[in-house]
Amino acid sequence: MYNHYMLLAMDVGNTNIKLALFDGKEMRSSWRISATITRTADEFGIAFRDIFSAHGYTFADVDGIIISSVVPSLNYTIEHACTYYMNIKPIMIDATVKTGLSIGYAVPKTLGADRIASSTAAYHLYGAPAIVVDMGTATTFNAISREGVLLGGAIAPGMKTSLDALVSHASQLPLVELSLPSSPIGTNTITNMQSGIIYGYRGLVENIVKEIKKEVGADAKVIATGGLTSVIISDTSDFIDHYDRALTLKGLQIIYELNK
Repeated sequence: MYNHYMLLAMDVGNTNIKLALFDGKEMRSSWRISATITRTADEFGIAFRDIFSAHGYTFADVDGIIISSVVPSLNYTIEHACTYYMNIKPIMIDATVKTGLSIGYAVPKTLGADRIASSTAAYHLYGAPAIVVDMGTATTFNAISREGVLLGGAIAPGMKTSLDALVSHASQLPLVELSLPSSPIGTNTITNMQSGIIYGYRGLVENIVKEIKKEVGADAKVIATGGLTSVIISDTSDFIDHYDRALTLKGLQIIYELNK
C-alpha cells in the first residue's frame, strides 16, 4: 500500500542549502539558497515560506522534515525555524540513523551527514560496490564495499575552493569562469587557469577512483554528484558511470523512510 506523505529534505552545505519537496518517493520540486550563517531562524523561516509560496505550496503541506548538515553553527537556527514555522521537529542525520549500510568509519560520529545521505542513495539506487564522488566546496569520495559497508574514502579541496585560493595568493591571476577550455594548452591567462583547474581535477578524480577500485573491486559503480561535477564530465568521462545531481536529497528521502 502506498504510504502518502510530503517530506521536506534539506542538505545544508558550506556554500548552499539544497531543499527538495518529496511526495512519497517522487521529488516534486527542488531549490537552493545561500547558507548564510548570520541569518536568523526568522529569516530562514521567511525564506522557506517565500520559496514554498512561489511554487504553490504551504507549510501545511509538509508532513516531515529531514536534514543533513555539515555546518554545525547553522543546525540550531534551521531546526528552530522548522519547529517554529512548520511545527515539525526535523530528523537530523548522523551515523546513528538507519541507512541499510554499516558504517566502517573509525569514528562514525565524525563522518559528514551529507556523505551518509549520498552513500545511502548510491547503495539503494545503484547497488554495491560503489564509489560516490561529491564535488562541492570540498570534493569527497565515499567507498562502499560489496557487503554494504561504508568504509570511508577521501577528501580533497573543491574545484572552486582551489581556484579561490589560487587567486587570493597570486596577485596577477584573475577569477575565471569554471568552464572547459577548447584545449589543455591555454594561450592566455584565463585558459591557462581553466586548463590547470579543470583538467587537473579530472585527473584527481580519475586517479582516486582508480585507487579506491583496487580496494573495493574493479566493478564498483561510480556515482557523481554535486554542482561542479558537470564541469569535469562535460565531454566524455569513462570513469564515471552515473551523474545524479540530487543524490544526497534522494538519500535523505530513503533515510526518512527507514527511520520514520
